[in-house]
Amino acid sequence: MAGLQRIPRDPGSAHNATQLLATYQLTSLERQLVNAYQHHFPLSPTPYADIANEFGVSEALVMKILAALQERGVISRIGPVLPPRRVGVSTLAAMAIPEAALESVAAYISSLREVNHNYEREDHFNLWFVITAADDAQLAERLQCISAKTGFAIMSLPLVEQYHIDLGFPLWC
Repeated sequence: MAGLQRIPRDPGSAHNATQLLATYQLTSLERQLVNAYQHHFPLSPTPYADIANEFGVSEALVMKILAALQERGVISRIGPVLPPRRVGVSTLAAMAIPEAALESVAAYISSLREVNHNYEREDHFNLWFVITAADDAQLAERLQCISAKTGFAIMSLPLVEQYHIDLGFPLWC
């Protein structure tokens, strides 16, 4: 399913994630790029050139590899992860979608700029996503629009207490 990550009830450990990712047939350079830039992506006017210089390859090759990894689903996005409520507002949202409609609803939600990730869970509430907006009113309006367009209710689970969970871990060690 394009844009939809499947997450089982018990996603397991980083070791299991490493085993799953090992099923991708990646070159040494692709593995190094994924490992090196889960954190500390260069904040410069020329980040891809900076990465290319570090690895001794061309900027065009780095950009081509990252685009291909994204297209293959190895990486979902390249972008900042900002602390909650630092810029605008966000909420975790969950929907209960019948299997027959799941792919089309997930594709629609994944197409929205304000959705930064979207995944399936094996549960009654089987489609989960994080959505952002400029303010609470806009967030409520976006959730209402999604519900109206899809025909399914949305359970909004706004942040109550913030915890930092670092989801970066070494791959292919």
